[in-house]
Amino acid sequence: MRLLDLVLGRRLANREYQHRKIGALEGVPAMGLDAIGSCAYGPEAALAILIPLGAGVSSWIGWVMVPVVGLLVVLFASYWQTIHAYPNNGGGYLVSRENLGTHASLLAAAALMIDYVLNVAVGISAGVGALVSAVPALQPHILACCLAILALITLANLRGTPDAGRLFAVPTYLFIGSYALVICLGLGELWRSGGHPHPIVPPPQLPAAVGTVSVWLLLRSFASGCTAMTGVEAVSNGMSAFREPTTRYGARTLTTIVAVLGLFLVGISWLVVSYRIGAMDQSQPGYRSVLSQLASAVAGQGSLYYIAIGSLTAVLALSANTSFVDFPRLCRMVAGDRFLPKSFAIAGHRLVYSVGILYLAGCAGLLLFAFGGVTDALIPLFAIGAFLTFTLSQAGMVVHWRRAHPDRRGRRAQVAVNLLGAVTTGVALVVIVITKFTAGAWITVLIIPCVIVLLKTIRGYYDRLDRQVRERTRLAIHETRPPVVLVVIERWNKLTDQALNLALSLSPDVMAVHLTQLAGPEVEEQGRALRERWESDVVNPARAAGLSAPGLVILQAQYRAIGEAVVRYLRVLENDYPRRRIAVLVPEVVRQHWYQYVLHAGRARSLMRHLLQHGGGHVFVISLPWYLYPPTPEPTRPREPLTRTGTAP
Repeated sequence: MRLLDLVLGRRLANREYQHRKIGALEGVPAMGLDAIGSCAYGPEAALAILIPLGAGVSSWIGWVMVPVVGLLVVLFASYWQTIHAYPNNGGGYLVSRENLGTHASLLAAAALMIDYVLNVAVGISAGVGALVSAVPALQPHILACCLAILALITLANLRGTPDAGRLFAVPTYLFIGSYALVICLGLGELWRSGGHPHPIVPPPQLPAAVGTVSVWLLLRSFASGCTAMTGVEAVSNGMSAFREPTTRYGARTLTTIVAVLGLFLVGISWLVVSYRIGAMDQSQPGYRSVLSQLASAVAGQGSLYYIAIGSLTAVLALSANTSFVDFPRLCRMVAGDRFLPKSFAIAGHRLVYSVGILYLAGCAGLLLFAFGGVTDALIPLFAIGAFLTFTLSQAGMVVHWRRAHPDRRGRRAQVAVNLLGAVTTGVALVVIVITKFTAGAWITVLIIPCVIVLLKTIRGYYDRLDRQVRERTRLAIHETRPPVVLVVIERWNKLTDQALNLALSLSPDVMAVHLTQLAGPEVEEQGRALRERWESDVVNPARAAGLSAPGLVILQAQYRAIGEAVVRYLRVLENDYPRRRIAVLVPEVVRQHWYQYVLHAGRARSLMRHLLQHGGGHVFVISLPWYLYPPTPEPTRPREPLTRTGTAP
């Protein structure tokens, strides 16, 4: 078994694609970890802004979280309509492209790409932050833990979406169950104590107030709390991952995700006020997350606490999985429109878009490294891309309903819902940009147009290529003479014999070229011995067979570069054989084992690369393989019928 098959599993056939789709049970952990996990760092981010209020934070956190939950309800209604209108894929990019035009779709694509990368970094760093809350000894190893979790998630997703969904289902549903129990116990204690619960493990005392409440402070807290809604759009972006009927499983998944997130936000906010819990500085020793303080206050530090914290750590760290599900699918659509390299649209070993997964992992890893894996440093960059996409998607849906049913009164409700979503998310976006701009959001605002320029540049390259190679006429028969064949040889051996035989079958005009001094001025060369044997070993047998005898040219490689010397000789052949095509035949030993890459200099591959770069359009390169060992057969797979089109000769 190959190492790749051992790590990722067997290669999947195209016909197995439908069997790799998921239902709601796998959809919640596959696409909902981002949204569900954000109930941990969303309220905490809002509380962190209100730290200057000290104990007065309990009087104002409700004014922040109620609008957040209200906005969540609006988004749920909006995306419920979107997934029914676009059952195969209702992502912001597609909706914007079809209803708002190319420029809007590129803006949505750039915003989504940035948001997905940030989501991976924020989710993993928040998960490690929760882990450090329970195991303070890991404080010096935050970055190493982040990178290790990133590698685990990447590997799981390279195996395929169903595998990742099933793998992450246990911590997801354990988190939902354990924190639902914590919240219920907390609300029960709150009711029993008449609104004054007694924490089993008291949270750190809230500091004295050092500032006063202001509209600006509440807006900043609201902007940070809005990070709890990033990920709500994941279901509409990933509808192609669901099995038929997609709208049923997509709607079930979206409903479950939003219901859990909304109830958790309400319950956590209520209990945080009742137990007088505040946010702490993550970079300082002794840091404990808000949910860690809440779990210990309600349940103590027994088994329930460690189950809750363990599942919280897993869900936060694995919330990056949402991006790994949706980012490659987004890149596939963008690449299909030729705004990204074609490799992003090619399904890999396990029928997932592996290039997109690896690219996302690389960008997120660089971001984690740059910020040291600390969540607080990444929060200001977060949410802008998500809310920009929310706004564009909902505006696109308004146009969609008006175009699809301009005269039907029954569609007024759909237009109203999506219009409300566009307006509310647009207002939230403005608030987020203004309040977070100087704290780092300017970076995201600056990067988005840079990404758009990059996407347009890639599309420009493909358009130029199409203009050059486009051909709408019939087959043009022009140069039909055999090419001049140039054979590059090292010494007289079986490779040379095989190469010359092939060359003589292709053309009567064959030239062999041998280069001396490739290894340096003091190395004994094969040129003299080759010239002495050429007449007897090559010329005479060719003439006896009634063929034109191949010529031999010996060149000096003064700078030990095989490609430059061959290209210079090609210019000579062009003058000797004007308007003739030239085929360069390069014999090479096929490297079938890893050690052969070390034992061979790789000059054949180097020469072919140089010829492709500098040979010109009339020069063709032919590789002639030589196998030291019998070729390794491909792994046995079920036979598939061959489909033949056209006419056979």
